[in-house]
This record gives sequence, structure tokens and C-alpha cells, in this order.
Amino acid sequence: MTSTTPRILSIIIPVYNEYNTLTELIDRVLAVQLPDGMEKQLILVDDYSTDGTRRLYGELRSKVSRILLHKKNQGKGAAIRTGLKHATGEFLIIQDADLEYNPGEYPKLLQPLLKDQADVVYGSRFLGTGERRVLYFWHTVGNSVLTLLSNMFTNLNLTDMETCYKMFRRSILEGIEVEQNRFGFEPEITAKLAKRKARFYEIGISYHGRTYEEGKKIGLKDAFSALYCIVRYSRATSRDVGRQTLEILEGHGEYAKWIYSQIEPHLGDRVLEFGSGLGSLARLAVDRDHLYITEQNPAYIEQLKRQFGHLPNVSIHSVDITDPPAELSDADIDTIFSSNVVEHIDDHLGALRAAYGLLNPGGKIVILVPAFMQLYSPLDENLEHYRRYTKNTLTRVLRDAGFVVEDAHYMNMVGAIGWFIAGRILRQSVISGFNVWAHKIIEPFSRAIDAMFGRRPPFGLSVIAVARKPR
Repeated sequence: MTSTTPRILSIIIPVYNEYNTLTELIDRVLAVQLPDGMEKQLILVDDYSTDGTRRLYGELRSKVSRILLHKKNQGKGAAIRTGLKHATGEFLIIQDADLEYNPGEYPKLLQPLLKDQADVVYGSRFLGTGERRVLYFWHTVGNSVLTLLSNMFTNLNLTDMETCYKMFRRSILEGIEVEQNRFGFEPEITAKLAKRKARFYEIGISYHGRTYEEGKKIGLKDAFSALYCIVRYSRATSRDVGRQTLEILEGHGEYAKWIYSQIEPHLGDRVLEFGSGLGSLARLAVDRDHLYITEQNPAYIEQLKRQFGHLPNVSIHSVDITDPPAELSDADIDTIFSSNVVEHIDDHLGALRAAYGLLNPGGKIVILVPAFMQLYSPLDENLEHYRRYTKNTLTRVLRDAGFVVEDAHYMNMVGAIGWFIAGRILRQSVISGFNVWAHKIIEPFSRAIDAMFGRRPPFGLSVIAVARKPR
């Protein structure tokens, strides 16, 4: 007989002064029957309770998976941040330690995740499918205003952004750092997941709110903090510079189309992209008979699966470019293309030789890389570029890999000037939203300037080479 590893729901329970409710809450959580034999991982994070709550942990220790104690009070967001470090389940939910939310609703919150329809499910108190205790009018108004503002910045249509019940596919949280210590966690995580293009679902839940006399903690200052967080995290970019750059360029679709216009004439029917990033070029190439999307970053792989996993002619592979898996060797690939990837690889010759091995005889490779070491700047260093290329240096490494080079030319003369100003003169280390905005404005002019030189601009921000594997 073969045994299967049970799926796990991690339940993070931030605790602060919940002596009267915590034991009953734990019993309610343990009583829930999860679907498909799923198991629970209960993680309690005590945020320095002072009302006697910590005296309960002796008897509760045998009921939960882990109890973590803060040495000072920091807030709900800080407790969640601590809990996330220890959560190992495939799915994860935040559970307040009071009795306002009903753990018996876990199974219905899980359904969109188990059906692979969603990456995050919010339990909405305002969808009208469950009983709800009638309490503060101005709390409802404040919640509606904050949800509306959050939706305006994230382009979502949530009904209850501030809900405690947020259930996640844990992989969607990989690489996301929770920064807010208090209730700012709610708008922060919503904005960051929206930027990742997570699939959101909402399900109506019951809500048994409590009064301030009964221990409610959120207040007016938290509403103003939420306003700040909505604006900050909807505009902020990732601390991962590579991801930050990809996210910014995701908003510059016309530039991706320009790059693709240089690549598309050379594409065959069975196409592989080396290093797909967040998929800005892949989504333009999905009309091929088959598109192989490859990426090494696990967080990017998850996002690519959400975007393209439903397409029958697209397959997504986790690949070390210098050592691709055997399954791709038999894929009958007639074209490989790559944009702004090879410069990140120390052994770029090894990567191109691996590409050579994957191609059918007579197949083509189309490579776009940054041009001219004279433009190398803190921008390149921060993006972990090993080098920039000229037509000659790119041609040479392709030939060393075994290819016959058919064409090499520069692209985006105006962009090269902008990169020089930003990187060499102003010494910028990250591409800013302003840089992208400026590039959007001048892009038609950039295209026109390049067109004046036909296929032979004398310089450019990038160099593109087309090469063929000999028959």
C-alpha cells in the first residue's frame, strides 16, 4: 500500500489579552472537520499578553502545534509575521483569538483553493450569507470607505478588505515581507497580492462582533494608518530589485510589444523562452503551436502558472538555464528566444550551449541583451548584470556556442541616452516609476529615430542577435 502525505492548513492565531476567549477558540478550531482528510497546524503567537493569558499555555500546549511568545507588545501584523516564519501548510489562514469569527467556516473558504480557482479567499462580512451581530454604524462606514479606497488603488472589487478571515495558498506569500506591525497588515497584504496578480475570491461569512467593553482593540488611529498603507503599498514596489524592475516594466506594455516586434518575425511553431520573468513577452507568444515557458525563480513560476497554466498549448518548466531538464530535449523545439536574461548568467557560454542542445537542427535563437559596457552603472550592478554586450561580443559568444549568426543590430537609441543619464550621471541604482513614465512618453519618438536607420542604428540600449543551429 502507498501512503499519501496529508494536506495541511496552517492557522496563525495572533493573541493579545484574550484570557476569556482563547481556550474556547482553540476548542472550536480543533472541532472543525476539514475536507479530504486535511490536517491542521495551529500556531499561537502571543504578543506579550498581560491579562493572565500566558497562564493558559500550560494546558493548551498539547492542543496546538507551536506557541511563540513576543518579549514586548508589537501588534497584530508583527504577530502574523512571526507566525508566517513557522507555517508549513499548503494553505494558511489568519484567525483572531476572540470569538468574532467562526472557524466552522474554514471548509467553505477552502473550496476555491482546493478547486484551484483562487490563490487567496477573503471571508466577507457584508455579502449577506451569514448572521451578523449589529454593532457600530461608523465602523461599517469606515470599513466601506477603506475597502473602496483599497479597491481604487488595487483595481479589485472586494466588499470587505479589512476582514480577519484571509485564507491563502501559502506559495503566493513566498517573498512577501510583512512590514506593518499593527492592523495595517490588511491593506498591505491586499496591495502586495494584487501586484502579484493573485486570484482573489470572496465568500460570505457570519460575524459575531464584540464591543470595546468586551475587548475590541481596533480604533480611529488604525483607520488613519490603513489610509496611509493603502496609498503606500499600492504605489510601492518590491524590495527585490529584479522583481521591482519586472513589476514596473509590466506596466509598460508598449515597450514589451516593441521588443516582441523584433523577435516575432523569427519565431517558428514550437517555441521556448529562456527566463520568462513575469511573462510580459510570453503572453504575446501564446499563439504558437506550443510555447515552453521557463524560469528559475520559484515565485515567478507560481505567477506564470496562474497566468498561463490553463492554456493547453503552454507548458511551464522550472529550469536552470545552464542545465535544462531532459524533458525539454525531446520537445522538438524550433525557436528559442530570450530577453534581458543572458547578462545575468556568469557562464553565459554554457547557457547558450545548453540552448544549442535543445534546438532542432536548423532552429533559431533570438537573444536580446543590454548593450555597451560604457553604459554599465549602479543600475546594472543592482540588477546583478555581469556584463553588457556589443554586436561583436554577442556574435562571438554565439559562435563559440556553435551557432551561425545571421543578424545582430542595436535597438532603442534614445533609451541608451536615458540609461546613461540615469545610471552614469545621476547614479541611480533602481529603475523608478518616473523613469518608466518618461520612457512611455518618448517611446514613439524612440521608435521613429530607430526607424530612420532601418535595421542598422549605430548604438542602442539593447543589442539583438538572430542565430541558427546548422543542419
